[in-house]
Amino acid sequence: MVVDQATDAGIDRIFHALADGTRRDIVALAVGGGYSVSALAKRYPMSFAAVQKHVVVLEDAGLITKERRGRERLVHTDVDTVQRARALLDGIEELWRARVDRIDDLLATEKETTGGKR
Repeated sequence: MVVDQATDAGIDRIFHALADGTRRDIVALAVGGGYSVSALAKRYPMSFAAVQKHVVVLEDAGLITKERRGRERLVHTDVDTVQRARALLDGIEELWRARVDRIDDLLATEKETTGGKR
């Protein structure tokens, strides 16, 4: 299965980061860009430090980048990393669909050979 040059550890960091609902929400918000960490902190019922920790986890996983604009650090989603994670999930889905199709084929063959009787 091709993961587009991503290491197992890198993929683990991505999915660990996405395992938290707040972090998934931050990734979704940051697609449009323009959110500072302090603006993000105002959106959640937690401290600035807690939101900052979420941002660090996302940044370490490569899911977001920060851009300095004046005194603020704006958060942006790294779409390439999100696409790599999706490619991995798409590959897993293809494997399972192939297995289901194979089971369907086996059941159809069995039905033909037994005349539908078991």
